[in-house]
Amino acid sequence: MAISGASVVSGSDKSKPSLSLSQIINMNFGFFGIQYSFGLQQTAINPIYTFLDANPEQLPILNLAGPLTGLLIQPIIGAMSDKTWSPRWGRRKPYFLVGAITCSLALFMMPFSSALWMAAGLLWILDAGNNTAMEPYRAFVADKLPRSQFAKGFLTQSFFTGLGITLANLSLYFFQQVWTGSANSGIPYWVFGAFFVGSVCSIGSVLWSISTTPEIPPTPEEIEAIKSEQKYGIAAIIHPFKEIFDSIKEMPATLWQLSLVYLFQWYGMFCYWQYVSHSIAKSVWKTSAQENMQLYSEAAGWTGLVNGFYNIVTFLSAFGLVILAKKFSAKYVHAFCLLLAAMALFIMPGIENKYLLLLR
Repeated sequence: MAISGASVVSGSDKSKPSLSLSQIINMNFGFFGIQYSFGLQQTAINPIYTFLDANPEQLPILNLAGPLTGLLIQPIIGAMSDKTWSPRWGRRKPYFLVGAITCSLALFMMPFSSALWMAAGLLWILDAGNNTAMEPYRAFVADKLPRSQFAKGFLTQSFFTGLGITLANLSLYFFQQVWTGSANSGIPYWVFGAFFVGSVCSIGSVLWSISTTPEIPPTPEEIEAIKSEQKYGIAAIIHPFKEIFDSIKEMPATLWQLSLVYLFQWYGMFCYWQYVSHSIAKSVWKTSAQENMQLYSEAAGWTGLVNGFYNIVTFLSAFGLVILAKKFSAKYVHAFCLLLAAMALFIMPGIENKYLLLLR
């Protein structure tokens, strides 16, 4: 039975043993499947909408699942997992296990969508599962590792994050080369292949982490603190929201400043994810989904290759950015990177050579 109450981190830093590299890898391996799911969501969902005859102007409303579920579910699930302890299931594991199962089922069903409403509904379920798994999983790493191993733990987490997203994107191009034809709905079979692999990765990697990594139980004092603040009925529902609003009010000024930067940054990223396949179809293949669905399908597969390549570059360049940030200040490096991203978004629609897109 889960116990709800005050926010607690499992064990003090002194009670956390140092983990070997293999243990840290096992602990973080679940990020691979979760981010594989996110990668498919970013690159393949809008082509699925298009194969189901969605017009480009419909894509923003059809993609509302992402920002809304992230806004609502992540902080709520994070607060709930802080207040949960089960001797059998642990604190974080129930959440990212349920999230992974939800993602796996949604990924498996997505290519079978026969109408826009079905694909949009599955996206809501998929994004809810992704966010349910993600927030407790981040806390799980901090729960398990002593502070001296945080850097190694989160670097391993970043590695599996990049690997999952990259392979998800590359899988679209790979399956397009080996699997031809389309279902009656108009969705190509290569989409089925990519999503079936994503379904297996989502649940398989999380099950591996759960089976190989035990959680650190709270001390008797921490359990008593949890019980003493246990909420029931309507109070149990309202309390996580109250904590979220209290945290927002107490947020440092620096985070408020960064939030404005991220607001515009994510605006640009969502525009990119929603329309990149349409942009590539227009600039390189000189067509649109409404004019030639077969050529648009080729453009969507190439989009997966382009996005996979940019994730590889992102991962590799991160090491160089750390050095530059130490030398020139993080805010200046960040501003310069945003400038480069803006330039890339500006010139991308004019690139007519598909190989040059890999350099953009």
